[in-house]
Amino acid sequence: MRGMSAYRVSFVCTGNICRSPAAEVILRARAQDAGLDVDVDSAGTDGWHVGDPADERAVRVMKDAGYDGSRHVARQFDESWFAERDLIVALDRGHARILHSLAPDEESAAKIRLLRSFDPDLEDVSEEDRRIDVPDPYYDGSAEHVEFTAMIEQIEAAVDGMVDFLQERTEHPA
Repeated sequence: MRGMSAYRVSFVCTGNICRSPAAEVILRARAQDAGLDVDVDSAGTDGWHVGDPADERAVRVMKDAGYDGSRHVARQFDESWFAERDLIVALDRGHARILHSLAPDEESAAKIRLLRSFDPDLEDVSEEDRRIDVPDPYYDGSAEHVEFTAMIEQIEAAVDGMVDFLQERTEHPA
């Protein structure tokens, strides 16, 4: 069990405008609904979109799913965050590799998890299996934003498992 401070989670994708902001918003909402003391943020491995809002398609599908991603501002992951976060959640294996290369020590590297590893339907899937990735919807040109909608569904399934994981780490005995 942790002390009384909030459990700190950071989601990481490439540009911090699609996948990681959606995961941040969804976990924040689900953690609040579950009464968890969790601080959630997100970042990108690259700085291309620093200062930009979330992709308008991501904001639209988040809104359609009942979440508000309109206030997001993209930023880049900083190595110093390993010391400030309890869990660093990569949205795909490429992000996990980059994060492992940035980790200053084994304790920091142990904080890195793939988001979909929390999905109960994927708990027996190897981290080498591409199904463990949340595919990047950025190049989705469909008018219905099919890939963005699939992204939200994958994130929600994993976040449900993540809430269970966090409940074990954030509950405080009375």
